[in-house]
Amino acid sequence: MLEEVRIQGLGVIDDAVLELSPGFTVVTGETGAGKTMVVTGLGLLFGGRADPQRVRPGAERAVVEGRLTVPREGKVAERVAEAGGELDEDVLILTRSVSAEGRSKATLGGRSAPVSVLAYLADDLVAVHGQSDQQRLLRPERQRAALDRYAGEALTKAFNTYSAAYRRHREVAAELAEITTRARERAQEADMLRFGMEEINAAEPLAGEDTDLLAEETKLAHADSLRVAATTAHEALTGDPAADMQADVVGLLAAARGALTGVREHDPALAVVADRLDEVSYSLADAAAELASYGESVEADPARLAVVQERRALLTQLARKYGESVDDVLAWAEDAAKRLIELDGDDERIDALTDEEEQLRAALTESADALTAIRNDAAETFGTAVTEELTALAMPHARVSVRVTTGEDFGPHGRDDIELLLAAHPSAPPLALNKGASGGELSRVMLAIEVVFAGADPVPTFVFDEVDAGVGGKAAVEIGRRLARLARRAQVVVVTHLPQVAAFADAHLLVEKSSDGIVTESGVIRLDQDGRVRELSRMLAGLEDSELGRAHAEELLTIASAEHAHEG
Repeated sequence: MLEEVRIQGLGVIDDAVLELSPGFTVVTGETGAGKTMVVTGLGLLFGGRADPQRVRPGAERAVVEGRLTVPREGKVAERVAEAGGELDEDVLILTRSVSAEGRSKATLGGRSAPVSVLAYLADDLVAVHGQSDQQRLLRPERQRAALDRYAGEALTKAFNTYSAAYRRHREVAAELAEITTRARERAQEADMLRFGMEEINAAEPLAGEDTDLLAEETKLAHADSLRVAATTAHEALTGDPAADMQADVVGLLAAARGALTGVREHDPALAVVADRLDEVSYSLADAAAELASYGESVEADPARLAVVQERRALLTQLARKYGESVDDVLAWAEDAAKRLIELDGDDERIDALTDEEEQLRAALTESADALTAIRNDAAETFGTAVTEELTALAMPHARVSVRVTTGEDFGPHGRDDIELLLAAHPSAPPLALNKGASGGELSRVMLAIEVVFAGADPVPTFVFDEVDAGVGGKAAVEIGRRLARLARRAQVVVVTHLPQVAAFADAHLLVEKSSDGIVTESGVIRLDQDGRVRELSRMLAGLEDSELGRAHAEELLTIASAEHAHEG
């Protein structure tokens, strides 16, 4: 709810504060005093278009600041927090400024914010029905949401059923579409995997085989040099049997051991050295035997070398495609087998999803049809109720209807498009609200709709500008009565020139104009009972102190007060 609005430098208003109350607040004043600037200021505060020409001449900028009470838990509080703003307990401060050059700034809960955020919040805070404002109920989604709420619990239950089926249907359809559209990719992937596995299986690689083959190839490629080296080393240790005399390591070591054998018992230290020579002798004998055996075993085998090299080339080719080593290739083959199982299973998944999608579509169609039926019933009663309201609002020949158009495609709220239509007179065709009514008529239509909805499109504050344009007398009284009825569930702020409307208000604000011959300034004051009588007298007779005007004003207030008491 709006508690207070301060307007500075806007049009004829220099600095004015509107102290607003729950219920019905009316704003009046002489022509040109700045009443419309009040609505303009509220429009700016809630994200309306910034017009630098509205900035007061001589002022650097126009500034509008609003103080609202909002629940600490709820959608508005969440949006404020998302924008980085804060609530002071349950109070939200909004500001909007427009410079004379056209620059616009906004703050939300003490933090700078895009103007679009204010407009976004406005949907849940205020409905401004002005002569040139974009009406909330002209938006198709608002008309649909409002009609659904008007339809009540029956539609709520039907919508919950539809919504559950719709969400699941979207999930299934999305998964099915993804799998189906990727069918070619999946087939190509499966072919590639099968080819790779066939290639690997044909080669029959063994774990670590590439390492073993590399070692064998190296040995075979150097067989001659390895055999010569082993023979030369063996002869160095044991001597060449074909030579007459040749010193060899084994013979020299045997001589050294023989020299120590006869004297080792005379000195323990020398005995230790003799033991070490024995150990060396045994080791050299073993080495010599191994060299002899190795030399005999090493043979050049070109045929085997060619086989090894061919096998290594095959394994290298596999490793180039599927991994860096044979072990990597085997791991790839294992993963490929698992992936093939998944890809082959997609066909079964497609069949299952297709069956489920068909079942969900049938359920969706049934629940959507239920929504359509309920909306059609609600649309008929709603159109009749609004038409009856318009009769009392000086539009006796106007007819409002609701067109429910059912399409083929399912949406989050069903298959229906909702549009409110107005036929301004019997011979006129039903047209969309923004095409079938003038500015003053549109305001009255909006008032009738708001009254009939009676909570169907919940918003805490309604603002009407010149809702009574072009009417008077009994119709004006009916407008006042219906605004008062609307104010029983929401805060209502009305700018009016009709005393019959103003008399029904719970609070009366007067926009005053004073002139020093150079600059005109406007301010806003809250009227007491005597002040209301004088202002209503001025509105009735053009004179504040007219006895006849005051008597008529007091009579209007008495009638309005009696109706308040009766309805309360």
